[in-house]
Amino acid sequence: MDIQIEKGQSVATTRLYDAALLGDIPFLLDLLKEDPLILERCIIEKSTNIKQSPLHVAVAMGHLEFVVELLRREPKLDEMVDNLKGSSPLHIASAKGHLQIIEALIGKKPYMCFARDQDGRTPIFVAAVYGQIDAFELLHRANPYAAQGRTNDGETILHLCVIHNQLKALERLLELVDDDGNQLINSGDNNRNTVLHLAVIGKQSEVR
Repeated sequence: MDIQIEKGQSVATTRLYDAALLGDIPFLLDLLKEDPLILERCIIEKSTNIKQSPLHVAVAMGHLEFVVELLRREPKLDEMVDNLKGSSPLHIASAKGHLQIIEALIGKKPYMCFARDQDGRTPIFVAAVYGQIDAFELLHRANPYAAQGRTNDGETILHLCVIHNQLKALERLLELVDDDGNQLINSGDNNRNTVLHLAVIGKQSEVR
């Protein structure tokens, strides 16, 4: 998940993104002194011409303390999605495997575990896709039901593990959901492909 900053934004907003990239809290505080509404205005600008919020950027860079400071100043930032894939900051943290940031993001808003990107993937799905086992386990502990959804194509989290060749995530998932494991394995996507179908297709592709 790449960082994208839109050209043509205001000078103040550009400086805010610079602070987020660096994780520079003193710089952030100086900006807030100059313009106390900069974070609120960033939310408004984000809806029109900015691909990712400063929180998305700070999360991607792994700047925990900066993330915490942003959330303290403007709690609404963690519910914003980007204009790239509809990803929330929690999706980004899950893809990167930033455990402490994940904890900070879900600490006050655990329902963000159910946030879906434009493909219908929740953060725990994204953690599985990127092979972030520790992040996957953390999100599962926070809310195991988030692993039971489906993408827009009807794929379960097991489908995604197979498609993206994340076998360790697949094994760990089956250990965690042993009660529903058989049901997940036998579930088909929108094309009626089960996990076993996809595994066979993958093997055939390797042979070719």
